[in-house]
Amino acid sequence: MVKVKEEHPLSIDGTVDLETWLCKLGERSVGLNIAAIRKACELSEQAEEKAIATNSVWAAGHSSYRIGLEMAEIICELRVGEAGIIAAIIYRAVRENQITLNHVRKNFGEEVAGLVEGVLKMAAISNIQFGSRKPVLGEKNDQLEQARRMLVSLVDDVRVALIKLAERTCAIRAIAKGNAKKQVSLAHEVFEIYAPLAHRLGIGHLKWELEDLSLRYLEPLSYKRIAQQLDEKRTARQDYIEAVIHELDKKLRLVGIKVEPEGRAKHIYSIWRKMRRKGISFSEVYDVRAVRLLVDEVDDCYRALGVVHSLWRNIPHEFDDYIANPKENGYQSLHTAVIGPEGKVLEVQIRTREMHRDAEFGVCSHWEYKGQGGTERSNAYEERIEWLRQILEWQGELEDVPGLATEILTDVNLDRIYMFTPEGHVVDMPPGATPVDFAYRVHTEVGHTCRGAKINGRVVPLNTVLRSGDQVEIIVGEESAPRREWLHEHLGYVTTARARAKIQAWFGHREKKKNIAEGKKIILDELSHLGIDKFDVSEVLRKVQFSTADEMYYAVAVGEVDVVELAEVAAVHADLDVRSAQLNLGLQEADASRPLLVSGLGGLDYVISGCCNPLPGDSIVGVIDDDNKVHVHLQDCLQALKADVYGRIVRLDWEQALNTTFPVTVDVLAHDRAGLLYDITGILMRQETNVLSIHTLPGAQSNQVTLRMQIEVDQLTRLLRIMEMIEQLPNVIAARRSIAS
Repeated sequence: MVKVKEEHPLSIDGTVDLETWLCKLGERSVGLNIAAIRKACELSEQAEEKAIATNSVWAAGHSSYRIGLEMAEIICELRVGEAGIIAAIIYRAVRENQITLNHVRKNFGEEVAGLVEGVLKMAAISNIQFGSRKPVLGEKNDQLEQARRMLVSLVDDVRVALIKLAERTCAIRAIAKGNAKKQVSLAHEVFEIYAPLAHRLGIGHLKWELEDLSLRYLEPLSYKRIAQQLDEKRTARQDYIEAVIHELDKKLRLVGIKVEPEGRAKHIYSIWRKMRRKGISFSEVYDVRAVRLLVDEVDDCYRALGVVHSLWRNIPHEFDDYIANPKENGYQSLHTAVIGPEGKVLEVQIRTREMHRDAEFGVCSHWEYKGQGGTERSNAYEERIEWLRQILEWQGELEDVPGLATEILTDVNLDRIYMFTPEGHVVDMPPGATPVDFAYRVHTEVGHTCRGAKINGRVVPLNTVLRSGDQVEIIVGEESAPRREWLHEHLGYVTTARARAKIQAWFGHREKKKNIAEGKKIILDELSHLGIDKFDVSEVLRKVQFSTADEMYYAVAVGEVDVVELAEVAAVHADLDVRSAQLNLGLQEADASRPLLVSGLGGLDYVISGCCNPLPGDSIVGVIDDDNKVHVHLQDCLQALKADVYGRIVRLDWEQALNTTFPVTVDVLAHDRAGLLYDITGILMRQETNVLSIHTLPGAQSNQVTLRMQIEVDQLTRLLRIMEMIEQLPNVIAARRSIAS
């Protein structure tokens, strides 16, 4: 039956008697910091009073303060702890913008704020649109499946899920005064999302309450009919159960089994489900009469079962041993059905007290061990935490619901993130996806016309990484015009194969001659960033195995080849005269304390030469000086070529596993403006790039400025990414690597 919530203690003026309430809470859970909980209550109450005064209460007839107290009572039963109780008390106030998250963080710390923020993310699930109408019970629905997946992806702390369960329980308890449409909407959400969550976590008493309350609004006629039939026979049934309990208690004590017998209320949803599944009437539901026996040890369970079967004849095929074969959520018990006194069918459940605690509170029954060094945490607790990441494999009792079991996913890739469209539909993507990926996931034409994006109402760069729970809005233009840089892997605009294939196909359909010209320009632009204006095409073609230069340029234009890889090859074989003219011929020694990064040294020490500053990926040689130290140069460095005349050259290679950085000089030409240096250093900070020095050089025109920076990078790919990001800044004309030191 539906649980009737406990009324809060009231003062004479009708307000909550907070001290009495706190006293009762402290009795339920020993060791709580009552002062901290009182502070949370007072903050929530004051925030609500202020909201009332400014006429901004979240819903007429409802109190965020009292809902918080009710949530705290549920959380206290679940043994979540002090931080969870405080988060429950203030959650509604935060959600209704009566208190800010920063204020919570300042007053109660990061742990409480993190819990509240986690529950706020889960609130987005309530906005999911199921289509033009709400589904009926058991009806397959893609958005419902996506919602379940999203639920899993949002929960990193099981306490967040428990607080959300408490909040939804309070919401559906209070919905009786709402309009019919809102009642049905909330009931569907609770039945399809949160009742199965409570089941999966093994929190039996919440599962049954949520299912009963949901059925009350989804199947009102069936609910009322069953409730009336239960009420009509309640007295006779209670008398019958008391007689059965007395008989069992007497027999079990005779054989030395200490037992705690109790009658077990049959829930309306369970009766409705069984009547629907088996096509039977209420009178044929045998386990309306049921008792539960709680014993001390597992052995006592089986001994008690023997006593039950010796008293009354058991019904074939109505015995389940969930002790030897627990349910997926860890539920353990013996279930049997017998022909009891007066020839009436009787269900008997037998379990230990520990099993009963687990059945009622699931994961929460072991929560008290958290934070005590981990040595006392049971395997069952750890397993239940893992189940939180497998909620979509709902089975158990739900298998008895016709049609519902077929819609539950059993082979789910949980390595996904889930976002909302502005209309409230859920879209799933792989981790690392960007707004461009999202646009192509929604529709190919949305991707082609994408010009920008908003995440949670804020405009963001198109290579921003999306997170579960984000609401993503794509800003589109009138014409299809994907940008070629979306195909450059090092810029991070596209991570999914679907989006990449769609973009490549779009460019592939354009005129081949235009693609060839644009592909050549792309390569030259990349080399320009590296300070190279010419390169040996034939040598590059030999390395990348293209027959003609046009084939290579076309492949670059349509995104079949990574332009960075070609740029690295071209940089190695760049025209010698051009490179030599750019080199500073002074020889400088780099930090000799660097770890070994090159091979072929023959045991000699080495330094990276400052004249050409070779990077991993460059072709390198070594020059041995009079002290038998190897100076590492670019292969075409003039200093190395001079040394080769005297036979002091050794061939070197970079080690495969590199975990260090090299100094590189970058020149940025721009029209001078306020904040330019701030924007550039902001990019370097976000890319975690160290700046060794920075100064200005006179520009070719009075309103231009050249910033020369020496930065540390670990590979050419990162260097190119940094320079291209700098070139996207307002007023920046060009950014390129400078060979001169």
